[in-house]
Amino acid sequence: MGEVDLTTTELPGLKSLPARKSAGQHVFEYLKLAITRGDITPGSRLVESRIADSTGVSRTPVREALHKLESQGFLKKLPAGGFTVLGLTSEDIDETFGIRSVLESYAARLAAENHTPAGLARLEKKIQEYQHCLELGRVEELERINTQFHELLYTLSKSPRLIKMIADLKAQIQRFRHIILSQETMAQRSNRDHMQMVAAIRNHDADGVEKLVREHILRGKAAVLEQLAAGVAGSKKEF
Repeated sequence: MGEVDLTTTELPGLKSLPARKSAGQHVFEYLKLAITRGDITPGSRLVESRIADSTGVSRTPVREALHKLESQGFLKKLPAGGFTVLGLTSEDIDETFGIRSVLESYAARLAAENHTPAGLARLEKKIQEYQHCLELGRVEELERINTQFHELLYTLSKSPRLIKMIADLKAQIQRFRHIILSQETMAQRSNRDHMQMVAAIRNHDADGVEKLVREHILRGKAAVLEQLAAGVAGSKKEF
């Protein structure tokens, strides 16, 4: 397993993160984004001291970040020290997408019943923003806009408990979303799906939007499974 210095590896920089956040949160978001994007691949080993030296952050915040990533299912502690980046298994994908299909389709049903014109306008704005970036080839912005669309949709359900249950899956959802939207055909299909969802919500079609969201999520699941079978993971490294 080769060793890689984080200072020379193309990873998102700590300086780009908001200054108001703690050092531990900076490192957490830095590493989480690198794992989600595939810059740090499954099987790679993360060592607290090496990360601290490479990023110029003390070991205590680094330790906090690593343990938080472990609690969210991104890392596994190694008996010999350090952590390894966990890969995706078909079981992980089946379970996460199965739960999402139930929770998010129900949130969409509630949105059809409880939405406001202002809420719909915000969804439509995200669709337009996404399409604009898609046409300009600004693919690096699609994931953020897509996430914002879904979060706005959940808000329209007006069910705080349901929104929290979906939020608990956010870390894993982001990882899958990156894989899905990195495929051009899926990136384009995603926005068409969103347009259909908004139309159904506007028409108070609870059954219709529930079905659309379920199909949307299961289509994403198939795309992730296809990428897993194709071997999207890179070589193992040490950080």
